[in-house]
Amino acid sequence: MFLFTVLFTSCKDTKSKNESSSEKAMNTSENPLLVESTLPYFAPDFSKITNDHFKPALDEGIALQEKAIQEIANTTAEATFDNTILALEKSGEVLERVSNIFYGLTGANTNDMLQAIQEEMAPKFAALQDAIFLNDKLFQRVKRLQETKDSLGLEAEAVKLIENYFEQFEKAGANLSPEDKEVLKGYNAKLAALENQFNKTLLEANNNGALVFSDKAALAGLSEAQLKSLENTEGEGWKIPLLNTTQQPLLQSLENRATREKLFKAAFYRTDGSAQDTKGIITELAELRAKKGALLGFPNYAAWSLQGTMAEIPDNVFKMFNGLIPAATAKAKNEEAEIQQMVKTKGEDFTLEAWDWNHYAEMVRIAKYDLDENQIKPYFETKTVLEKGVFYAAKMLYGITFKERVDIPTYHDDVLVYELFEENGEALGLFYADYFARPSKRGGAWMSNFVTQSKLYDKKPVIYNVCNYPKPAEGEPALLTYDEVETMFHEFGHALHGFFADQQYPSLSGTAVARDFVEFPSQFNENWALYPEILKNYAVHYKTGEQIPQALLDKIKKSGTFNQGYSLTENLAASNLDMQWHVIAADTKIADANVFEKEALAKTKLDVVSAVPPRYRSTYFAHIFGGGYAAGYYSYLWTEMLHHDAYNWFENNGGLTRANGQRFREMVLSRGNTLDLEQMYKDWRGSDPTIEPMLKARGLE
Repeated sequence: MFLFTVLFTSCKDTKSKNESSSEKAMNTSENPLLVESTLPYFAPDFSKITNDHFKPALDEGIALQEKAIQEIANTTAEATFDNTILALEKSGEVLERVSNIFYGLTGANTNDMLQAIQEEMAPKFAALQDAIFLNDKLFQRVKRLQETKDSLGLEAEAVKLIENYFEQFEKAGANLSPEDKEVLKGYNAKLAALENQFNKTLLEANNNGALVFSDKAALAGLSEAQLKSLENTEGEGWKIPLLNTTQQPLLQSLENRATREKLFKAAFYRTDGSAQDTKGIITELAELRAKKGALLGFPNYAAWSLQGTMAEIPDNVFKMFNGLIPAATAKAKNEEAEIQQMVKTKGEDFTLEAWDWNHYAEMVRIAKYDLDENQIKPYFETKTVLEKGVFYAAKMLYGITFKERVDIPTYHDDVLVYELFEENGEALGLFYADYFARPSKRGGAWMSNFVTQSKLYDKKPVIYNVCNYPKPAEGEPALLTYDEVETMFHEFGHALHGFFADQQYPSLSGTAVARDFVEFPSQFNENWALYPEILKNYAVHYKTGEQIPQALLDKIKKSGTFNQGYSLTENLAASNLDMQWHVIAADTKIADANVFEKEALAKTKLDVVSAVPPRYRSTYFAHIFGGGYAAGYYSYLWTEMLHHDAYNWFENNGGLTRANGQRFREMVLSRGNTLDLEQMYKDWRGSDPTIEPMLKARGLE
């Protein structure tokens, strides 16, 4: 892995001897971020963009939107759809273009300069949102249109846009008194700064927490290819980087128990008692969010945040938890007993700990199903999985085809670019695939847009997927675990949701839906990873090209419910922590974040299997303290019910067919946020979803 402290050094040649890049960046006519790209699909031209371009471009984008907002709010003309809602929709066009690129880089390939800009811009973005949604003149215009929307003779999507803006204004605090609005502005600015501080601190903690080993014996169990990929480029020995989850992938292979313990604890305590300690940050965030919820008239932040979601209120989320926790923890206890017996069988005498689980669980899997992860990985080469698995499934279901583009500039050498086409050959968009971990990339996996689909601007989507797969050593194959294969299918499910968007207005386009629906298309797409016709096409040995044997396929299928008690319990633990942090009252004072976490897990009996820690501890839970999933991590479980129910419909209606894929595309994936989500699902499904397919898939019937 390489850390790029300057993003696009080749651009230095474009400077004149007497003019710095900063001076050039200030000239808006020469700032590539402030003009439309000439590349296909208006894709960012990373061959022209430097770090220096971002701050002046972001400042200009904010200034342009602020000016537009004032003009809309202060016009004396009667409010119409065009002069208010449409004008509001268009007001941030430049800023969206710039910020899409900026936040793409700060997530996937950041550096000190970009982090400094991000820190400076965070309160400015918060202030801009307040300037829009707390502007009473503007709100009154939107409110009048909301009250008369049915008599305006508008198309359904335009009516939905009015409703969407009105709901955003109300949720943001438009009905508060002028005094309370000023208090809210202070909260929002502080929250934005804290979230940015959390992300910056966590990235440092992840990088600084990497372990270096000088004794090869300590790494017994790793293959020569794995060892080669871990060679420390900054010195002697081998360096294991930390991924953002609690459990680390290498714990499965490492035979030395002391090494496993050291790696697990490095991950578990990465932010405790160090310069990168986040406990104070998350405590302040949670307390301030609680105050914000109360100011906006809600008992807690979660109650405010869940407006407009399918869950609607925290009680519904906790009901889901309560329905799953007993079965999940009971299954995890049974798994724990099996694994403890395996420890004994191997002649060991110790009580199973979290750092032992995956190592001995793999032995149990081999014993029960004769299935070894190392048997599978040679059949899962990264690019082959993408092109012959993920893309092939999309072709079979939706008819789309793909062509690699090597002429489109990227922000890093690891990034692949593909052009997508409809079945009739019509262009669909561009897809960027950025799969390998590096120090300049935050943890996790995600999808987002460089360019959002909209008919308003006649734009097709430019979408990227980012993952954190270990990068192999030079010349070695990039082999994936099955979990990593599923992640690739998952993230491309988000991408399909964006590519199939068919909206007039960008703010309703594609994935701009409630958090507890947005994970549905992505989780649903995971199902095709094991579909026989798809699996046989991409699961080919990286050396021989031999198709994966049917016997091995049968083993993979048979082991589908293996370790599901563990998997569900660690997910429930993280989801529960998220909700517990966000249902505290406004007057709550949290003395110690770790004590709060321990009590939160005990309260819901998610600590009964001590060897199953939360998927994310609070102190490195980037989804909720550094991203947009505060009081929303439950959505992965909420939509899991939907995706298993949806796949059950496919199984009962002919499986993987073009007709089924087209129907799903037309009735779900292409609709964006233009319809009521529950009704949209029901219209496609023909009935409400049921939980039974999820319980079956998890082995919890």
